[in-house]
Amino acid sequence: MMLANIAKAAAETKPEKPANLDGWIAGDCHGLNFFEIDHSLRSLLPLYMDDAALKHMAPHFDRLGAIAGDQLDDLARAADRHVPQLHARNARGQDEDWIEFHPSYREMERLGYGEFGIHCMSRRGGVFDWPEKHVPISKYVLQYLFTQSEFGLMCPISATDTSSMLIERYGDEATKARFLPGMRTQDMTTILKGAQFMTEKTGGSDVGNIELEARYENGEWRLYGEKWFCSCADGDVALLLARPEGAADGTGGLGLFALPRHLDDGTRNDYRIVRLKPKLGSRSMASGEIKFDGAVAYPLGQVGPGRNPGLKRMMDQVNMSRLSHGVRAAGMMRRCLNEALVVSGQRIAFGERIARKPLLRRQLMKLMVPTEQALSMVLYTAVKLHEAEQGDAKAERLVRILTPLLKFRTARDNVDVATGAMEVRGGNGYIEDWINARLVRDAHLGVLWEGTSNINALDITTRAIGRVGAHEDLVSALHDELSDADQMPGQFKGELSATIDRAFAFAGDVAASGNEPMARKASDALYHATTAALMACESARLGSEGGDARRLLLARMVMDHRLSASDPLAIPKSEDAMIDALLSGAPVSLSAAAELMTA
Repeated sequence: MMLANIAKAAAETKPEKPANLDGWIAGDCHGLNFFEIDHSLRSLLPLYMDDAALKHMAPHFDRLGAIAGDQLDDLARAADRHVPQLHARNARGQDEDWIEFHPSYREMERLGYGEFGIHCMSRRGGVFDWPEKHVPISKYVLQYLFTQSEFGLMCPISATDTSSMLIERYGDEATKARFLPGMRTQDMTTILKGAQFMTEKTGGSDVGNIELEARYENGEWRLYGEKWFCSCADGDVALLLARPEGAADGTGGLGLFALPRHLDDGTRNDYRIVRLKPKLGSRSMASGEIKFDGAVAYPLGQVGPGRNPGLKRMMDQVNMSRLSHGVRAAGMMRRCLNEALVVSGQRIAFGERIARKPLLRRQLMKLMVPTEQALSMVLYTAVKLHEAEQGDAKAERLVRILTPLLKFRTARDNVDVATGAMEVRGGNGYIEDWINARLVRDAHLGVLWEGTSNINALDITTRAIGRVGAHEDLVSALHDELSDADQMPGQFKGELSATIDRAFAFAGDVAASGNEPMARKASDALYHATTAALMACESARLGSEGGDARRLLLARMVMDHRLSASDPLAIPKSEDAMIDALLSGAPVSLSAAAELMTA
């Protein structure tokens, strides 16, 4: 059943009973084109993408949407069942460890790296016959669609993208020549896939405790020690932090290195994968524990005794990885929402489709609102990233705060949305035959990798706000967006503007006072205020052109449920009319949306 048919199904007062017992089991999204059914994405892209770029990329978005809903969905299910296997030795008894992947994973690699070039499309020209580097939003739309079926592979794809960025930015000419051509090719026979080896037993977020030692021996840097959690353990080029012999303690002594799996003569570098992690989720991708026994590594920039800028440089990759995690969470939430809509439009209980049940309709809003918030935040951040890469200093400060905000809230929302969608399916959602169980498992990873919720919240308050003052740039940018939204209902615009000011003042006070326990609350306030403003402005632009203005209703819900005080023992005003409009599948004019908000 197409998602647009949910309204028709919900209107049936007495649906026909299924002809056989199998018909009582609701289906899923498999077989649908994930781009075609995503009305929100397709309506918003013209607001955020240049006309020429969108016209060029739209067929590729559509093609990946079809693949994601069919072939990629099948491959991802198989790869999740057939996890990577570590072989410690080769047939001759040599310690030549290698990881065996199921053919389904290799085919997904061919799609992500080879056919779509997601890892290199914003790093060089020529991908999809586009002469220049693609703007970031094109890459992130592809990630968003890809992740709706396969989460694990997006880690090495993103790591390849961001690792090549750091090598280009900080490596010497010989290091660039050694690695960049392979990291930016779509030829699967010569590609060098990236990885990130960061965490040690001494800690993950507390990188100042890193003990991996780098020694300068006979004109080469060699590594000695262990890494405890190595993402993409089979990577051809891994970026990692190590402490050069004689360097300072803490984060100031860390150097940044690029570690090849194979040396220039083709022999294996001197490190061994001890074991693969038996992870809860992201099972298709291999994560491992690694020991280094003199592995050759290439410095990226200054390394040596004394102080080193390695952590600051590595944070360039971490921040881009955080942005990618936000995109992945947005894509996974979209899949969860779509699964819930399909189930509610098909499943019959107590004589009617559950899409007609008022309590279930309210539950669907708890899935829809955070999903739409994430999409707006992803698209806006992608645009600001492009402006920052073009040298816009204000945009650079905006990205500094938008990135951890996106990672912080979407990772947490993804867990709730995945769990809620599983509940809509019911007991079948807990069974591995359906995608819901895997979505729940994979969703939890987002709150751990590239910083926990606490780490990201503190990054927002103590650094992005406390040190950079980036919240001032963001509040100014949001007010600029509101001032341009001439068609927005005036009373709501005033309410939204005042709420934005309160949220940003609160976050500023938390940062200035060093009130660490309030860091998450402040981050929540900033995210909800930002997304409410973005969705309201999007709605005004779309509605003023005669398009769908339903996002104004979503902004209203964010204001009411996330940014306003409420009495837990009072019955609130009915939202039935707004819920009906949001689930109807039919466009809503700007004037009609304004009326619904005040009804």
